[in-house]
Amino acid sequence: MNMANLKKGSTAKIIDLSLASDLVKQRLLDMGVVEGENICLKCVMPFGGPVLIECCGQCISIRRNEAAKIGVDDIVLTNCTIRES
Repeated sequence: MNMANLKKGSTAKIIDLSLASDLVKQRLLDMGVVEGENICLKCVMPFGGPVLIECCGQCISIRRNEAAKIGVDDIVLTNCTIRES
């Protein structure tokens, strides 16, 4: 399963960053998004737009085609909250 397949409000653990481009991988690592971290998918933009994830207390927007290269393991947690603005 990859990050682009998650549904809004889903929580998952990152298990594979090897397929992401080196630039994207380095930027994610700089922000603390590493293998083994839990992420929460906050928002999926329409028409193939980016996805918004929360990891390590920060929100990060990732292109959907890059999110499709990040392997995740779907888990069930109850602390993933979605705030409507």
